[in-house]
Amino acid sequence: MAVFNPAAGKPVSPESLANIPRLITAYFSSKPDAADAAQRVSFGTSGHRGSSLKNSFNEDHILATTQAICDYRRQAGLTGPLFVGIDTHALAEPAQVSAMEVFAANNVDIMIDESGGYTPTPVISHAILIYNRGRSEGLADGIVITPSHNPPDDGGYKYNPPHGGPADTDVTAKIEKGANLYLENGLRGVARLPYERARKSQSVHPYDYVSPYVSDLGNIVDMALIKSSGVKIGIDPLGGAAVHFWQPIVDRYGIKANVVNNVIDPTFRFMTADWDGKIRMDCSSPFAMASLIQMRDKFDVAFANDTDADRHGIVTRSNGLMNPNHFLATAIAYLFENRSQWGQNAAIGKTVVSSSIIDRVAKKLNRKLVETPVGFKWFVNGLGDGSFGFAGEESAGASFLRRDGSVWTTDKDGIIMGLLAAEILAKTGRDPSQFFAQLTSELGVPFYERIDVPATAHQKKALKDANPEQLNIKELAGDPVQATRITAPGNGQPFGGIKVETEMGWFAARPSGTEDVYKVYAESFRDQSHLNRIQNEAQDAIAQIF
Repeated sequence: MAVFNPAAGKPVSPESLANIPRLITAYFSSKPDAADAAQRVSFGTSGHRGSSLKNSFNEDHILATTQAICDYRRQAGLTGPLFVGIDTHALAEPAQVSAMEVFAANNVDIMIDESGGYTPTPVISHAILIYNRGRSEGLADGIVITPSHNPPDDGGYKYNPPHGGPADTDVTAKIEKGANLYLENGLRGVARLPYERARKSQSVHPYDYVSPYVSDLGNIVDMALIKSSGVKIGIDPLGGAAVHFWQPIVDRYGIKANVVNNVIDPTFRFMTADWDGKIRMDCSSPFAMASLIQMRDKFDVAFANDTDADRHGIVTRSNGLMNPNHFLATAIAYLFENRSQWGQNAAIGKTVVSSSIIDRVAKKLNRKLVETPVGFKWFVNGLGDGSFGFAGEESAGASFLRRDGSVWTTDKDGIIMGLLAAEILAKTGRDPSQFFAQLTSELGVPFYERIDVPATAHQKKALKDANPEQLNIKELAGDPVQATRITAPGNGQPFGGIKVETEMGWFAARPSGTEDVYKVYAESFRDQSHLNRIQNEAQDAIAQIF
């Protein structure tokens, strides 16, 4: 059973706020130790993340990583512009300055926001794809300086190649290796211009990110229907990069929407504490979303985004904050019934740890389901060529095709997911929670939960290397086991853990890459007690591996 901090869901105490001057000072003054694994550049599923206070996100990291990206671009023959976005974390602007100095010295044409503002991850993906449309050379790519929903002390740096989505592991491995070599060699070989020279160089270009994205939204979401329906919408950017996008959207399309909080503050003091008492802009957490949930009666539907706006949190008047899996299933059911121009072969993409209600929806729609390992990179090609109509992951990240069946973004887009919630209500007269309730009355009610279990480094490795024969489980919570997997059925790729399935439930276990725990995802289509039984038997079975 999860243990929650007493401060969870409550306003944050002043003494717990990040010390921003100390954070920035550490960024510029502290030097990472390249011999310490915790202080090296490490690209996970969403780029390199860390904190200057832990010597894991300092100026040297950004200088080294940016030079490694420049090296990769040369090797790959990429000569087009590089679109640059940042979020509102305190370390984002200093990191942009450092990156700009290196890009300018390497004569890379970079596109930075013309007003010195913030740019969501999906807007960068959209810009890359629009620029590259019809081109076979001089292709663009991009970076986003963001640690997503992580606490205010953190920074992050991720790279999107010309396909517009998250870089694959072969690309990030090259960048990571190159960056760490520069760290080991005291940044020798890193080209760099002083900031004032870099800022005024011919390779730095101001760019309007807002207008192209906003003006294109009507081609993916039925904005005219949302306007004509008069649906009353509440929007909370959670102090993130989408904050200056929403009013232009409201003004252009005339929708009845209210941005409930447009404050930008690097301490994020307006947030309520997450489950562990920390500030985390996690729009899928009922604790972090407490303020918007309390406003639910003021709106027909409300939604929030995390700090780089690639995730969504949907709040309905009828039932509060939706479980991310529930909204994914709702979106899939609605879209495939209401996008007549999508091809009959357009499939549904989901991760191995997403709810099986999605499987049941896919079967009802008679649509192909492609189940992949965790990470949005697995959906990039399918969204790019239109073979996926919709792709989403359990952590409230998804994207889908334009209304004409062509690509919109190949990265997660929390903005369109929020607007889709309003379209669903406008079209059907039911908010997404009510829509989901009707789905489950036909397909069954899922009981889904993820828990973290303490594990040593040795145990995590044993779990990652486990095979079905070691687990040797024939029955789970009273039901015969139908499959035990270590690879995703959609593409045969290992997902770094193990999954056991029955007709009425399943569990999957994966070691955490950052904490001394392993994660148990579990689901029952019976009831909560059955889910608890699956969770207990999962832990007992995994203990036999250690």
